[in-house]
Amino acid sequence: MGWLQRVLGGRQVEHDPGRQEALLQEVRHRFGIRVQLRARDQIEAITQLLDNEDGLVVATWVVREVADQAHTDLLSQAADLHRRTGYRLMVDRRNYRPLWREAGSELRWPLFDPPGGLHPYVQVVAAATVIGNRASRVVKATDPEPVLSSVFELFDLTSAGWEYGRVRPDTDGAELAMRLIAAAREINAALPDPPPLPQSVRELMRRNNTVHVYDPAGDRVVGGINLGAELRPALLS
Repeated sequence: MGWLQRVLGGRQVEHDPGRQEALLQEVRHRFGIRVQLRARDQIEAITQLLDNEDGLVVATWVVREVADQAHTDLLSQAADLHRRTGYRLMVDRRNYRPLWREAGSELRWPLFDPPGGLHPYVQVVAAATVIGNRASRVVKATDPEPVLSSVFELFDLTSAGWEYGRVRPDTDGAELAMRLIAAAREINAALPDPPPLPQSVRELMRRNNTVHVYDPAGDRVVGGINLGAELRPALLS
């Protein structure tokens, strides 16, 4: 209801569903990990492509689609593990950390090679950037809470993958984490009454450890990231 009141009380913007679908297909098929172009250059190109009202809607579709596909994939993996071993896992998309803590060695990280072709280090980073840059429009042009939930889910999967899922935290992954934190921060700031923070985020906020960040092309440590130190000022101020 809060979102509907904001829409009705604000300036109405005409959206073009055909243009939105065309933008989504361009983002899906023109870019990605298999394209012979640096991820950073692709992110910049997608961000510019989506820098309009229809593009903003597409950016929200990207994060929601990838989050939904990841959840579906984990449900499938959990069902397969149960068939093979009799062991039953609880898949709760509100907090993936218990799942990964319990069975990370048995699970495949669901964000690599997504079925829809939207890669976390390219299209998702770009979409999160657009959402963060235009969060004041997100809360007026869409229902922002499902978007915010998807942003937090993707962040949860990223951090849990590093800790429990054998996903190496490289500079591309660190960029994804930081863009998701920024998007969540800006949406929260734009909401008059933001929802409670997810348990997974609150858990990480209580930490103060730094994770090594690696060069994607080798084994060299090139920096570090302290997720707790990034989350606290972003979401508690």
